[in-house]
Amino acid sequence: MADLPVRRGSGPSVGRWNRGFDPFERMRELMGFDPFEQVGRMVGGQERGLGFVPAFEVKETKDAYVFKADLPGVKEGDLDITLTGDRLTISGKRETEKEEDSDRFYAYERSYGSFTRSFTLPEGVDGEHCSAELKEGVLHLRLPKLPEMQPKRIQVSGTDTSKQGKVKA
Repeated sequence: MADLPVRRGSGPSVGRWNRGFDPFERMRELMGFDPFEQVGRMVGGQERGLGFVPAFEVKETKDAYVFKADLPGVKEGDLDITLTGDRLTISGKRETEKEEDSDRFYAYERSYGSFTRSFTLPEGVDGEHCSAELKEGVLHLRLPKLPEMQPKRIQVSGTDTSKQGKVKA
């Protein structure tokens, strides 16, 4: 552990190793640039890393839209899910763990804070029968489709000219 930088308390985040210029790392930094965060740093005088941004998986089945989100450490009471018209909003927070001044961190990569994600849904979501479950740090959200928006199978009928004889109508 001798080559790891040490971080004490809630000071600035762990420094990066400077083994040369990495263009991909630079691009990630530029893509994650948030001018409002920069203003907050200037006004508040504190350095903040990226906040807690959970990963989402969204899929459509024949009868519903299914959302899954990785929310480790988020309590059920800290989640708020709203459906307004065609707009689904999921927000919540993961609380920072208490740090002691005597704590020594060799790596500090976990993020904390509030998050909000909004999704625009297609027409036909049955808002009355939605369900959500937070189990083992994963949010499972099911938004069923209205029956009239679900696919219906249409039987094809026609005449088969390969058979001899009369075709029944």
